[in-house]
Amino acid sequence: MISTSHFHPMLVHFPIALVTVGFFAELLSMYVKKEVCFSKLGFYLLLAGTISAIFALLSGLIFTDEMSGAAHDVLELHELFAFTTLGLLLVTSIIRTYLVIKKEEHKTLMKIAFILYALAAISVGGTGFFGGTLVFNYMMPL
Repeated sequence: MISTSHFHPMLVHFPIALVTVGFFAELLSMYVKKEVCFSKLGFYLLLAGTISAIFALLSGLIFTDEMSGAAHDVLELHELFAFTTLGLLLVTSIIRTYLVIKKEEHKTLMKIAFILYALAAISVGGTGFFGGTLVFNYMMPL
């Protein structure tokens, strides 16, 4: 039977996968200039990753229990990375959506968006690392 405590673990995999694959699609678009599909793929995965990160973060805040001791310290790092990831994704999504709507190739904004996307991909990895540490070191019986 599924309880509300299962929502967060079920949702967290989506932003990790979508943001990571989206960033690599964006990276590939820099080297394969003839194909615009990689940049579009990166953009759509960015949007999907941002939306899924919102749901993953909210499910963690609403449906998970507080912890104490060393687990609490790891939880604080996990939450810090989660909020950082979401902030980076939101700003990147806004910049990329603006560029798509304006149909401009603003080189500086594209570079900023790419750097923010890279930082979001790194940050989502950190979020997953600390989340995994919580599960494997403090919640799962060995």
